[in-house]
Amino acid sequence: MVHDGHGLLHAHKRKREGDFPHKDKTKRFLDRAVYVAGIVGPIMTIPQILKIWVERNAAGVSVYSWIAYAICSSFWLAYGIVHKEKPIIITYTLWIILDIFIIIGTFMYG
Repeated sequence: MVHDGHGLLHAHKRKREGDFPHKDKTKRFLDRAVYVAGIVGPIMTIPQILKIWVERNAAGVSVYSWIAYAICSSFWLAYGIVHKEKPIIITYTLWIILDIFIIIGTFMYG
């Protein structure tokens, strides 16, 4: 599981420099793909949540890892709020919500 917002930070920097969207077709594609990854990443966690909550089975799920993910996501969320970056705020709010569901489920069914 990777919680990574470096691509969004790069896009923000380029936006301030007036080079966003990029003139190069490949870089423009990557700029857009980062936003898709910011939504698809959290969505890919839903099967883990369903396994825990529907099957009531958290075997093999490390609660410590998910707590660490939630803490890291909290820092990214704070960063997004301070810098008023909507994509970062949305992405890491989703991550924190999903992390909390997994953490609670792991305590209940682990």
